Amino acid sequence: MVRRPEKPLEFRRIERFLAPLASRLPGACGLKDDAAALTVTQGQELIVTTDTIVATVHFMGDEPAGDIAAKLLRVSLSDLASMGAKPLCYTLNLALSAGTPDDWLEAFCAGLAAEQERFAIALAGGDTVATPGPMTLTCTMFGETPSGMALRRNRAVAGETVYVSGTIGDGALGLLAVRGEVTLADAALQQSLVECYRRPEPRVVLGQGLVGLASAAVDISDGLVGDLAHVADASGVQITIMLESVPLSQAASEALQADPELLATVLTGGDDYEIAFTAPEPNQGQIMATARAAGLDISPIGRVEAGSGVQVIASDGRPLDLDHLGYSHG
Repeated sequence: MVRRPEKPLEFRRIERFLAPLASRLPGACGLKDDAAALTVTQGQELIVTTDTIVATVHFMGDEPAGDIAAKLLRVSLSDLASMGAKPLCYTLNLALSAGTPDDWLEAFCAGLAAEQERFAIALAGGDTVATPGPMTLTCTMFGETPSGMALRRNRAVAGETVYVSGTIGDGALGLLAVRGEVTLADAALQQSLVECYRRPEPRVVLGQGLVGLASAAVDISDGLVGDLAHVADASGVQITIMLESVPLSQAASEALQADPELLATVLTGGDDYEIAFTAPEPNQGQIMATARAAGLDISPIGRVEAGSGVQVIASDGRPLDLDHLGYSHG
C-alpha cells in the first residue's frame, strides 16, 4: 500500500482557511491552479491596485485578527473607490511571522469573509510564506468601471470646487490614540478614533456615484494636503483649502481644543481613506444627492485655481505654512 505524504503546512492552510474564501469566484478554481482567470464585463475596463501593510508600521500587531483583515482589504477598496470602480475580487500575499498559530489565521480569514460579504468580493488567489521578520500582508484588488470613465487625478480644472467626504484627521489621531499619545476625556470618543484607524470606511458606493460628476479624485491615505497635492501636480493647477470648511468629527475637535498643535496631524497625518475630489459648480446638486443616497456627508472645502501646489487659508485670511515636518502659522 502506497502511503501518501502529508501535505506541507502551506497547502493545508490554503485548503482549510483560504480556499473557502474563493468559492464564489469561478475563475479562482478553488485556488488549485497556478493563477486565476478573470472575465471583465463588456464595455468595462479593469482597475487594479495593490497595498501592503506591515506589523508595527501600518498596524500594531496586537489588534484582533479580524481588525487587521478589515484594514488590509479596506485600504485597497478605498483606492478603487477613488477611481469610481466597482470591486470584483482580490489576491493576497501573506508573509506570516514564524510561529503564527492556526487560530490566528482562522480568525483573520473569518474577518476576510465578513468583509467579502459586505463588499461583494471574493479571493482570487495569492501566496503564503513564512518570514523571520514582521508580519507583512499584501492585497491586490481588482475592480471595473465603464471604459474611459475612471476618476483620475489629472483632470481638475481651475474654477472647480474641491470636496471631501466624511471627516478629516480621525485616522491619524486614532494612531496617536492607539499609541497612548492622544487621550480624550470621553472614552467613547477615544474609542471612535481607534476604530477609525483600525477599520477605515472605504467610500465604495460614493465613488461609483461620482463617475460622470467629479472631474478628479484621490483617496485620503497620506493626508488631506499631501493627497490633494498629487491632484494639483497631476492637473497642473493650484488647490486652495479653506481651513474652517474642513469637516471634523467631535473627537477630532476635542483633540484640537486640548492641543492645537495637532492641527498638523489632522491636515497631513493620513489614514482617513475619505475621497477628496473636484467638480464643476453646476454638478453640486447632483453630488449632494449622490452623497445622501450613499448615507454620507460631503463638504465643499475649497477651490481649484490657476497655479501650482496646495495652500490652506486660515480664518484670518492668511495661508498656513505647511511642510513635511508639520505645521506652523506663518
